[in-house]
Amino acid sequence: MNKTVVYEVNVMFGDCDPAGIVFFPNFSKWMDASSLNFFVKCGVPPWRELVKTTGIIGTPLLEINTKFMRPATYGETLQIHTSVIEWRDKVFMHKHVVMRGDEVLCEGTETRAFCMRHPDNPDRIKAIPVPQDIKTKCS
Repeated sequence: MNKTVVYEVNVMFGDCDPAGIVFFPNFSKWMDASSLNFFVKCGVPPWRELVKTTGIIGTPLLEINTKFMRPATYGETLQIHTSVIEWRDKVFMHKHVVMRGDEVLCEGTETRAFCMRHPDNPDRIKAIPVPQDIKTKCS
């Protein structure tokens, strides 16, 4: 069974379009925040600390797929249930299920890579193998 971490969001008026419906990019913003929250809740140090000890600068997004089922509006509290559904050598797949109580509003998957600065050009980044200790904490 995959470890699942829940990140809670309070929908604000500014998250919505003129019709009062959450503007779709906000779901991506919340899934991105839930991705980082997942690692922190699993015991992985924040990226600003990890870069000092391992060189890992974070997990940039490579691909995102989102399916919307129901709308949300301001004043609601949403829960983003996040888990890793697949580990590969240098990338992993996060699954996010956005819920309002028992109701599923949106599902998304992200492909991300663990990255560090490129040793030949610090303005670039490069993917590295997923560290085993991080995989263990998050599985």
